[in-house]
Amino acid sequence: MAELGVGRPTKRRPGSAVGGLPVADSRPVLDGDAVVGVRCTVCRYPVAQNGIPWCPSCYGAVEPARFATTGAAWTSTVVGIPVGDRRPPFGLAYLDLDDGPRVLVHLASPEVLPIGARLRITGTDSGDLTAEVTA
Repeated sequence: MAELGVGRPTKRRPGSAVGGLPVADSRPVLDGDAVVGVRCTVCRYPVAQNGIPWCPSCYGAVEPARFATTGAAWTSTVVGIPVGDRRPPFGLAYLDLDDGPRVLVHLASPEVLPIGARLRITGTDSGDLTAEVTA
């Protein structure tokens, strides 16, 4: 079996695990009571990712920002196949933060939520944000 990226073109960098360049982790980061990221100084577009050099919407300058850990479910699903270290069933949802961007969260219980259900980010699990339904 050929090594990743050897002998054929690929859009993916092989990553440090196989001797390539390190690949940035684009997952949102929870810092205490806030999700950290950046906000554009021109169009105010929020991004839950650190280290980006400019706004992905208008290419303006960005500044550090902290976002709420609460929001409304945009959509959700229950995954029925193993993914990495995760075993089924497990729930995922896209969460529109109250004052910021949309982020992917793992749900405390595997269930499909109604659109607009209120969630709170409660922590992280293996680097992924986890959330539970609020009353």
